[in-house]
Amino acid sequence: MFYKQPALLLAILIVSAAPARPQSPDDQQTVPLVVAAGTPLRLYLTRRLSKRLHEPVEAKLLDPLFAFDREVAPAGSQVLGTVVRLKPLSKMQRALAIFGGDFTPLHDAEVEYRTLVVPDGRRIPLHTVETAGLNSIADLKTISKKASAANQNSGVLGTAKAQVQAKIDAARKSVFDVVRGPDKKTRLEDFLWAKLPYHPQRMRKGTRFDAELIDPLQFGVTTLQQSDLQLLGSQPPADSSAQMRLVTPLDSKSGKQGDRVEAILSRPLFSSDHKLILPEGTRLTGGVTTVRRARWFHRGGQLRFTFQEVVLPDGVKRRDLRAGNPAAKTLATLQAAEANGKTPLKVDQEGGVKATESKTRFIAHLIAAFIANKSADNDVGKRTATPENNTGGRTLGGASGFGLLGVAAAQASPNMAAALGYYGLAWSVYLNIVARGSEVVFPKNAALDVRFGGRTPVPSSQFRASTSKP
Repeated sequence: MFYKQPALLLAILIVSAAPARPQSPDDQQTVPLVVAAGTPLRLYLTRRLSKRLHEPVEAKLLDPLFAFDREVAPAGSQVLGTVVRLKPLSKMQRALAIFGGDFTPLHDAEVEYRTLVVPDGRRIPLHTVETAGLNSIADLKTISKKASAANQNSGVLGTAKAQVQAKIDAARKSVFDVVRGPDKKTRLEDFLWAKLPYHPQRMRKGTRFDAELIDPLQFGVTTLQQSDLQLLGSQPPADSSAQMRLVTPLDSKSGKQGDRVEAILSRPLFSSDHKLILPEGTRLTGGVTTVRRARWFHRGGQLRFTFQEVVLPDGVKRRDLRAGNPAAKTLATLQAAEANGKTPLKVDQEGGVKATESKTRFIAHLIAAFIANKSADNDVGKRTATPENNTGGRTLGGASGFGLLGVAAAQASPNMAAALGYYGLAWSVYLNIVARGSEVVFPKNAALDVRFGGRTPVPSSQFRASTSKP
């Protein structure tokens, strides 16, 4: 009983009443919260954009912005800009469009973003590089799910199972995009406008942008305890993953084995007990280990690269990732990659990447063959198809070969309709069967996930054997 031991009771009261020892300034560290110049704002359009000079642009952040160890602007923050330049497409792109009956002087709209509006209503001035839209559309249905499911100790592009499901969904969309996809009315309207020889040019709602900051964004400073930084710069746990953005563009068409690869951590990496291991802005360096160009008959390109070293944002402390596993030669490998366009990318267990195209492309030339047959169906012995009343076949053949101009030309004679129908078939067979496959292309700022942990790289011949099947 405490009341029978007055000395012990007095000691407890004195200790509990004693003021806590103030923390020494040496136990704290002040860190500026800065989003560095050159950081891309990953954006998507919130409404359809006409490609006209000085057109206002409304977009939102697809991914949050991080500074050092924390989020400073959440996903969904609004970003405002303006179309500042119209850039003509290349001669090759123009020629392909003309072959398809589109004589519109096609161009890209380059946008400059000037204002970031965060959820609390603050309007933060910013200045980005003039940027054209990417060849990809953000999946607006999964943005909220992605934000809620993101884990700070793992990448945000998803697991292998999610990647497989995404490819299945992409294959379905490639066939039923106009009918079943979101914004069906807008998609159908754009599809019909595109069939005109001259038509207005627009960007779809959801079109992706990567707009690099010209000037850094300042979000004040924060004070951290040294105990929170005791793991800073240490070896990441085996099989942990993190989201990166490429600084070095990569292309299986022009890349060479041994080319240097550099990437930057897009968001901080924490330990299981939430101790900071690698802050945002950490730089990883490595090299290309395998590269192979795309070949005819839609055999896609192949690429593989790994990382060996990490440099903290201050550039002072440099650490070799092999410190935790000196016997390992491969230190961090690709786990998942964001496709830049319509061609899916397949990432194998060793970090090799191959461009894979959906088998649904064969449907296009089957439809073209059916149309070509109908356009030439001028057998006078048939009740429903004669040179005089085969209007439907002529119309389809002309549209397949040369768009709406082809439709008009096909009405001139049965021979013209048949010629346009078979021209459309030949063009479809070339594009979907004979042409070269897609290259593995990672533009600057491409998003990817890397997995930490030592792995011994497989020989390049083994990589090709495991991924070169048609």
